[in-house]
Amino acid sequence: MEFVKKLDESIEQIQSFPNSCPQSTLEEGLHMLVVSKQTSIFYRFDKEYIKIVTVFDNRMNPNKLKGEIK
Repeated sequence: MEFVKKLDESIEQIQSFPNSCPQSTLEEGLHMLVVSKQTSIFYRFDKEYIKIVTVFDNRMNPNKLKGEIK
């Protein structure tokens, strides 16, 4: 349940302050928020929408992430 609470708080942060997280080096316009040591949220946003692209397990091969963000 602790992870779910952290995930909810992270999503609320993204909703309130979408530009507060750094852009990922993987792709322009893609932002990353670290939820926990094991998990990160990658998202994009514009004036109207915030799109969560993936919730990524940081222990996985980073090359897999490239396939998920397309």
